Amino acid sequence: MRIGGIDIPAELQLIGHSDADVLLHAITDALLGAAGLEDIGQLFPDNTPENRKRDSGEMLQAAWQIVKSAGFELINLDCVLRIERPKISPHKLAIRQRIASLLLVGIDQISLKGKTGESIGDIGLGLLAEAHCVALLTKPAPT
Repeated sequence: MRIGGIDIPAELQLIGHSDADVLLHAITDALLGAAGLEDIGQLFPDNTPENRKRDSGEMLQAAWQIVKSAGFELINLDCVLRIERPKISPHKLAIRQRIASLLLVGIDQISLKGKTGESIGDIGLGLLAEAHCVALLTKPAPT
C-alpha cells in the first residue's frame, strides 16, 4: 500500500485511477485550496489515460510548482490519516521525510497523525482510508 509516497507492506491495497495514495492526494488538494487554485481532479482528471497508475508524488510536485509560481510559500502542513491498518506510527518519519523531499521543505514543516476507526464504521472495518490535510501558506510582499 502506498501512503505518503512510501510503500508499506499491507494485506490490503487502496484502489484508485492513479496509484491511490490517499495522503498525497489530500496534500495536493490542501496546497491548491490554500492558494485558491483548481483542485486535483481538475488538474489531473481520473478519466484520462496519462493519469492511469500515475505516481501521486509527480502530481503533488506539479501542483506545488503551480502554487509556488503563484507566489506562495509553505509555512506548514498538518495531516491526519484515518486508517485501521496498516499502523502508521512505524512509518511516520519516513512518510514525513518523503513529503518534505517532494515539496523541498524542512521536515519540521510537515505534521502527520494516524487515527484508527477503532473497529467502527468503514474505516474501522478496514474498508476505507481517509486523509485530511490543512496547508498554511504565506505570500510574501514583493520587495
